Amino acid sequence: ALLPAIGIPAEAAFTLVIQDHRFTPEELVVPAGKKVRLIVENRDTAPEEFESYALNREKLIAGKSSATVWIGPLAPGRYAFFGDFNQKTAQGVIVAR
Repeated sequence: ALLPAIGIPAEAAFTLVIQDHRFTPEELVVPAGKKVRLIVENRDTAPEEFESYALNREKLIAGKSSATVWIGPLAPGRYAFFGDFNQKTAQGVIVAR
């Protein structure tokens, strides 16, 4: 029989904010080995695309809106991501540990 996991959330949720064509935080630490819900909140009026070759994810986030990107479970390491429309400024890394 499956026992309920008491006090353990099914997944962890983390928020990334896009503002002035930059991600905050630029380095986001998440638990390794767990599925993670990434909420990407775009505070700019222009759309941005969350993109990561390392995570094999891309998601368009309209201006003044947010979207959920599921990642993981990840092996410990560093996973770069960027905003496809503002690659010079919108860059960051997810650190799984």
